Amino acid sequence: MKQRHKTNEHIRSRFPLSSKYDIDWMIENDMGPNALWLTEELCKSMILKPGMRVLDMGCGRAISSIFLAKEFSVQVWATDLWIKASDNWKRIKESGMEGSVFPIHAEAHNLPFAEEFFDAILSIDSYHYYGTSDMYLRYFIKYLKPSGYLGIIVPGLMKEITGKVPDHLLKPRGGGNPFWDNSECWSFHTPAWWKHHLSKTTLVDIKVLDPITDGWKLWLYWEEIKNRKGFTKYPDESKALRNDKGRYLGLVRVLAQKK
Repeated sequence: MKQRHKTNEHIRSRFPLSSKYDIDWMIENDMGPNALWLTEELCKSMILKPGMRVLDMGCGRAISSIFLAKEFSVQVWATDLWIKASDNWKRIKESGMEGSVFPIHAEAHNLPFAEEFFDAILSIDSYHYYGTSDMYLRYFIKYLKPSGYLGIIVPGLMKEITGKVPDHLLKPRGGGNPFWDNSECWSFHTPAWWKHHLSKTTLVDIKVLDPITDGWKLWLYWEEIKNRKGFTKYPDESKALRNDKGRYLGLVRVLAQKK
């Protein structure tokens, strides 16, 4: 794996660990807002110690799992439904992390782990797909040790959309479809919504819950990098982000501790 990519100085300063990794590798394995940047941002508010067992839930192509193992010397169970474990295993071996990262193919409601197995659980850009149900946290948290930490970063909203979706989010993007996809985007919520949603279960104490500083700009900057590199695997979201300017769209960070 190459160990340097060209980004602006602000990004290198904010994400010194992620900036060691090759940008082409990150783009090749992209599945949304930059997974390494978001993982590093989340880890600024968490304590990860060498040897800890960590669940990377909804890991996609496991680059966040590889990053965690390399940078924090933890053991990571790279768990995803959409990407086959064999495909992630190939990436893991190529990174030299086969002794620390273990690929798992599983659905979020049918996880193959022992209860209280993990010291920490992270979910980068995936928890909103399965975790908005009032019932889910009670199931999910049983895999975390008492006093263990659950860290989440998801696309979210700066204010809830309760009526008509703003026109600028309904304009066509790459491929002709609007940014606001009714099958997914209604899972986007504000920090206040997430606080209520998680706290009402009485299963966790919320330690950090906030919009990531300049989250929409980070999201947009990553889209612009991919565009310059000719990445066309997924529809371009930059137009919607530019039009929105952070009025609605952003990234939400949650750190909760199991009671």
